[in-house]
Amino acid sequence: MNIYKLIPETLLFLFLIVSASCKEAKKAPTSAAQGPAPALAVSVMIAQPSKLAANVEVPGSILPFEETQIQPEVSGRIVTLNLQEGAYVKKGELIAKLYDGDLQAQMRKLEVQLKIADQTEKRQAELLKIQGISQQEYDLSLLNVQSLKADMDIVKEDIRKTEIRAPFSGKLGLKNISPGAFITPSNILTTISQVDQLKIEFNVPERYAEKITKGMPIHFTVEGNENIFTATIMATQSAIEETTRSLTVRAVIKGSTKSLTPGSFAKVKMILGEDNNALLVPNTVIIPQGRKKQIFLFKGGKAMPSDVVTGVRDSTNIQILQGVNPGDTVITSGILFLRPGMEVVVK
Repeated sequence: MNIYKLIPETLLFLFLIVSASCKEAKKAPTSAAQGPAPALAVSVMIAQPSKLAANVEVPGSILPFEETQIQPEVSGRIVTLNLQEGAYVKKGELIAKLYDGDLQAQMRKLEVQLKIADQTEKRQAELLKIQGISQQEYDLSLLNVQSLKADMDIVKEDIRKTEIRAPFSGKLGLKNISPGAFITPSNILTTISQVDQLKIEFNVPERYAEKITKGMPIHFTVEGNENIFTATIMATQSAIEETTRSLTVRAVIKGSTKSLTPGSFAKVKMILGEDNNALLVPNTVIIPQGRKKQIFLFKGGKAMPSDVVTGVRDSTNIQILQGVNPGDTVITSGILFLRPGMEVVVK
């Protein structure tokens, strides 16, 4: 056989094979690009009205109904100290007495001067009746009497300031001074707390602020006590705290408070009303969009985004106030893979 005659035939055969392969390679991506992309399979739910009780649980602190620090109004040395730590005192009861010997001496001097001035004023009043003295002389005598009485009132007030008394009935705290100590208005003798009636203070998120009203009942529990206590809201802060975006609330505790200690941690539970037509969706379907929130609805075989306004949230569901209507189909799975207008199929 002549090998040179076979070379052209072999080359021609190889050329035909390469040409066919190139045509197939060009056709393959074209057919793939023209084919439809598979739709994403998702789970959905139908938005239906349901009953919702807005239960809110927040931390709180037990407070005495009134509490203040006992401090003197003036400087002086303590001569009497009726301060028993942890004792109950009544309003106006003497707690401490400062030295007032100099003030008492000044008061006795003024009393003598007033007695003499008063006798002088009476004699001159008799003389004035018979024109024995002028009206001006009598007026000066009367002015001296009134001036001495005013000086006595000043000294009496100074003496009163040396007596440190309970501003209200309550329980005394730990004492910070001892008898004989020299104290100034900056010294704190002790604290006094009104514990026969207690308050509870807590904060609620700003979205619940408009639902807090005076007289609303709340319930709370404390550590180490199985009882459920009741309180009534007495007042709220005038404005929402900017840093925490919460509203401070105070409530008066009802019933016996003997088992409660001021400063204790409490778990506050409130029911902020019920809604029989609430639309609830799972928490996982909410997509944060800056300051907005979105969910995806199933419409005509496509995933369509909808801006929503949310309300009360619990561990599993969240209330939708705007953006979803009863009967809408909400997509509940594959949220991270969805795009606006994307074709989807229901599992």
